[in-house]
Amino acid sequence: MRTKESTVNFVGKHQKIGIDGATGVSLHCHTVHSKEILDFVPYYAERIPFIAPLWRRKMQQLRSVNGALPDFQRGYWEPPLQGRSVVESETVTINNLGLKALVSITDHDTIAANLELRTENRRSDIPISMEWTVPFENAFFHVGVHNLPIGSAEVIAKDLLDYTYDGGEPNGERLSELFRSLHELPEILVVLNHPIWDIEMIGQSEHEAALWRFLEKHEEHIHAIEVNGFRSWSENQAAVDLAESRSIPLISGGDRHCCQPNTMINVTNAASFSEFVDDIRTFKTSQVVVLPDYSKPLPTRQLASIANILSDYRHADGTRMKWSDRVYLDHRDGNGKVSLREHWNGRVPIWATFGVSACRLAGHRYFAPFMNILVGDIDIGRNETSVARDKGFQVNGTVAEA
Repeated sequence: MRTKESTVNFVGKHQKIGIDGATGVSLHCHTVHSKEILDFVPYYAERIPFIAPLWRRKMQQLRSVNGALPDFQRGYWEPPLQGRSVVESETVTINNLGLKALVSITDHDTIAANLELRTENRRSDIPISMEWTVPFENAFFHVGVHNLPIGSAEVIAKDLLDYTYDGGEPNGERLSELFRSLHELPEILVVLNHPIWDIEMIGQSEHEAALWRFLEKHEEHIHAIEVNGFRSWSENQAAVDLAESRSIPLISGGDRHCCQPNTMINVTNAASFSEFVDDIRTFKTSQVVVLPDYSKPLPTRQLASIANILSDYRHADGTRMKWSDRVYLDHRDGNGKVSLREHWNGRVPIWATFGVSACRLAGHRYFAPFMNILVGDIDIGRNETSVARDKGFQVNGTVAEA
């Protein structure tokens, strides 16, 4: 069945959704349990004038002292919010649209946040989900695995992660077995997240070649392809084209990591997450709604997230999470991968305090127009909804077929 039953609806500011549905489904959310790669740090540090000189000087110092630069590819940061805060934020956003909310948290390679919510907060409506890192040949892909059965969720997650962290050459036969076992459970939803993004940085053409081989082997067990709230519309359009060419439904994925709610949701009449899964898997119907904040230029939203990353948070349990506790890096000084707070012995150096303050300032909404021009990125200067209109999608509250 082709993706003609997948629709994408761009909603303008102060407009109603304008499509039928009682429930909003927010997919692809991250919490403090995720480990996120730090490769974006040099990219932005080199492009912000009042940070770049400080950054280059510090990197030269570290190279001279340790003989190498910190390993940003292997370092990671943790998002600032706990599961409860993420669910509350998404629920408020969806309720304000006049819809009941269903939220699926997909931390990288862990179901810890979902289990916490179901046990400590007694949220039996929260699906047990994760974003599974799937090594494949010379590439890897992120796969959203939603709604694991409560009785076997931990066992299934362990099987998936044993494959991820095996360390040897990817075992194609084992991967096929894992996808087949997920597909055999009708309540599970398997989503190929941001498929066009060259996450592993092997080169776009190499990545896309691996993507096609991946789909040739496993597409019968992939239930949907994601359009992503933190990727440009030109990249999302390529995902739409891919879904159509492979006859796989589209689905939304906000991919929030910080404090900003997801900019994409699905709208459905399903009363539970399992019913929503049935919409996608059995009936292959999907109504994606792109909310107004997606039309803000991507660098603005990325810098706002960076400002969130570099902020401190006091949580409901009274604990304060320092940003330096959530950033882990191997400075190649013999101490391995440690938090910045530990590396600095609990005292943030003056140069880092200045740099963090500058980053927070860069992420402020008042500086957004200036930073959009300054940072530079794909699709900058083009309103994302305009890009969508160029590609044949209808905007301002009307539904467009993918």
